[in-house]
Amino acid sequence: MKHIRLFIFPLFIILIAVASCKKDDGIIVEPPVEMDPTYKQYGTPYSDVPTTENIVMYEINLRAFSSGGDIQGIIDRLDYLKDLGINTIWLMPIFPIGEVNSVNSPYSIRDFKAVSSEYGTLDDLRKLTDEAHTRGIAVISDWVANHTSWDNNWINKKSWYSQDANGNIIMPPGTNWADVADLDFSNEEMRLAMIDAMKYWILEANIDGYRCDYADGVPFDFWKQALDTLANIPNRSYIFLAEGNRSDHFAAGFDLNYGWDFYGTTKSVFTGQAATSLIATNTAEYNTIPNSAQKLRFTTNHDESAWDNTPMVLFNGKEGALAASVISIFMGGVPMIYTGQEVGRQSTVPFFSNTNIDWNANPDMLQAYKDILNFYAQSEVSKRGTNAVFIDNDVSCFKKVLNNEEVLIIVNVRNSQTNYQLNADLQNTDWTDFLTGNTVSLGTELLLENYQYLILEK
Repeated sequence: MKHIRLFIFPLFIILIAVASCKKDDGIIVEPPVEMDPTYKQYGTPYSDVPTTENIVMYEINLRAFSSGGDIQGIIDRLDYLKDLGINTIWLMPIFPIGEVNSVNSPYSIRDFKAVSSEYGTLDDLRKLTDEAHTRGIAVISDWVANHTSWDNNWINKKSWYSQDANGNIIMPPGTNWADVADLDFSNEEMRLAMIDAMKYWILEANIDGYRCDYADGVPFDFWKQALDTLANIPNRSYIFLAEGNRSDHFAAGFDLNYGWDFYGTTKSVFTGQAATSLIATNTAEYNTIPNSAQKLRFTTNHDESAWDNTPMVLFNGKEGALAASVISIFMGGVPMIYTGQEVGRQSTVPFFSNTNIDWNANPDMLQAYKDILNFYAQSEVSKRGTNAVFIDNDVSCFKKVLNNEEVLIIVNVRNSQTNYQLNADLQNTDWTDFLTGNTVSLGTELLLENYQYLILEK
């Protein structure tokens, strides 16, 4: 069932909005948009949305996460996610999919204010946010601002779309996304309609923010206007994640964006590049963002597991996949797990079609992820500590330090035994292995098995 609300924007409101634009550091910033008074707040706004540095995120591919491929399948597995240590779930798009030039991609949106019948109803989504919130889990939704499907009702407003020299609506320039039509953000009426739709889900479904698709392709001033508008809704906290790495995302109001460079470096290190490059990339990424901002860290996501390979292939099996995850979780940033990663999905995970995950595969790997993520979530030094770095080509070794707390991460990034020569600062020190509870006394060297990792605390 579709839940559609029509909203007419009087011309004088549009003109006032345009006239009241102001400049912020030389950039034109649009004013916030007034709330549609017909929207009602469903439920109670979630008061425990995690702060950015406390987020532990899980990306849900609805078509793979349950046998039904729907919202109810997520509701049924919320306890599983909580046990995994997750406090934020990101739903891939839940909207009706375009049928013109279609490849069945959920990123081709036919209606910005409806839940696709493939996934359920608005009531199902409301139930999901209710049930997630009672378990201490925030819910953010994918938002696709750059384009629509070719059969979205907006297509009848031609001026809302980018056009070629002959006046034909075009797909997003520089892409091969033939199933979608590019929106023109110089059109104020379209911008207001887009922001109106973003408000709809915040109020009517009580979601806690957005992961914004292809954020680099959408102008700064739109994101600023949209996020400011949402911020003006009273009594709400949000998570805003930008898919991109543009430096102005944070000035627009995003809390975090993608650590693409770190992901690329991780793959390179596990195929022979020096482990020291991970520290260099981590430092470079954080040198370009504000102190309060974060990078999203991952060893896969829906794009990578569909078009590249899963961590089981990229990192040469279960041990390598876990070793890569330990680095991405602890070195810095917000950790994210993608559907099926935690049980060692070997083959690619499509999102243009349904697939089944064997949730009983590799129970030892699942338990390792549970242990690691729950330790991370409860460890202030792991989330907030500064890095003390120890240089080696084959071992990623760094210490997180916060006040009197220390956590030491040692990861062999090679598929062979490595005799690691310990830095003088680590020699003859005692630690506790959090996985076993055993005392680990470090001498002058440490023999590490293939892809072995240690997470030590004191």
